[in-house]
Amino acid sequence: MTCAFALSASEIAQAAHARVTGPADGAAFSSVSTDSRAIRAGDLFVAVRGPRFDGHAFVGEAVTRGAAGVVVSEAPAGAAVADRVPVFVVIDTIAALQALARHVRERSGATVVAITGSAGKTTTKEVIAALVGTRFRTIRNHGNLNNHIGLPLSLMELTGGAEVAVVEFGMNHAGEISRLVSIATPDVRVWTNVGTAHIEYFGSMEAIAEAKAEILEGGEGAVLVANADDPLVMAHARRFAGRTLTFGIEQPATVRASGIDSRGFDGVTAFVTTPRGSLRLESPLAGRGHLLNVLAAVAVGVQFDVPLPEVAERVRTLTPAPHRGEVLRLSEAVTVVDDCYNASPSALEELLRTAAGDRVERRRVAFLGEMLELGASSERLHRECGAAAASAGIAALVTVGGASARALGEAAVAAGLDPAQVAHAASSEDAAAMASRVVRPGDLVLVKGSRGTRMERVVERLVAEYA
Repeated sequence: MTCAFALSASEIAQAAHARVTGPADGAAFSSVSTDSRAIRAGDLFVAVRGPRFDGHAFVGEAVTRGAAGVVVSEAPAGAAVADRVPVFVVIDTIAALQALARHVRERSGATVVAITGSAGKTTTKEVIAALVGTRFRTIRNHGNLNNHIGLPLSLMELTGGAEVAVVEFGMNHAGEISRLVSIATPDVRVWTNVGTAHIEYFGSMEAIAEAKAEILEGGEGAVLVANADDPLVMAHARRFAGRTLTFGIEQPATVRASGIDSRGFDGVTAFVTTPRGSLRLESPLAGRGHLLNVLAAVAVGVQFDVPLPEVAERVRTLTPAPHRGEVLRLSEAVTVVDDCYNASPSALEELLRTAAGDRVERRRVAFLGEMLELGASSERLHRECGAAAASAGIAALVTVGGASARALGEAAVAAGLDPAQVAHAASSEDAAAMASRVVRPGDLVLVKGSRGTRMERVVERLVAEYA
């Protein structure tokens, strides 16, 4: 059984390879922050250097706000800070934060579940946490804290006595997941899929798969939960040193769905077989992609011995994470699908497939922002999505962003969409201004785009218009 604990000054110094100055006797820390504005009394403040800010400039402010110690790579100017709190001087504060997180992860005795993939990581994380949380004290990383800084901050929460940590691994360059694996040493590794997200930095899907496959490293004694329907995932999964469970729809799998009844944006039902028996799942999360995310979570739940009736009940009450497929039912029968947190071609095509299968007779409208980090493949992938939009029965389309977004609209027209019903906006603010002219009562409205396009502004305008 895991218990809450605090880190002593000497423990921090040893784990982070730090030289300590200031009043360290009796000091203990159970929480860490890299944001001086969010400091709570007793926090350890780690001064991180980033592209826009240097945390060393805010050390004094952090102590004034209640930080009980600071981790720095250079001694604070003046003597005021060192006189008040212990100062841990290290060569690299990010490396020190990672070393502390690794130490906390080991000391806690918790089980760590880590998720990677080109799409669906956050949804899969949330569903896993919901299922495993029925039996164990569980934490998960919040928001998008899934990189070399966010992951360590999430793992530091294990000082609170959680038995399980469910975290996602993000990346856009080779080697990043390898580093995250070395910090978290996950007991259970979930690989959702391989898609075109970040292809600008890799050049091919195979190269993306190779980078994602870093989650297999050091897997002796661990469990891999892999997507049986994704051939690139499975091509790498067979070299995993631990035990492998699979999930899927099309291919034989440890956890497999059949008899699927998709109700568009009203959710999906399916008959699911598992090593512990079979169950009927009813999920409010729409589309085949979300069903695969749920199946991955069910496989993890089975690994944690969550009873199947509890699995079914938790899945039935799921809600999408903010801006990740939220269905907003507004006045005048306008339904907005807010999927604007981020976008990749494969995720957009999945959203369009779900819209095509919507059973309600209504006009389908889409506000689609440019998808970024696609490099030389950008125009081609946007054009493929434009053709998919026309095939999905989109009746009115507004594209948002640069040349690639324009190409999406052009391809939709070439595939049969009425040119009079296609518009382009340079920014999400301009698109939001169009919303009242484009959207009619009774419409189904899809809103999606890369984070950089800020498509939530369109959602906000629609909510204000039809509140």
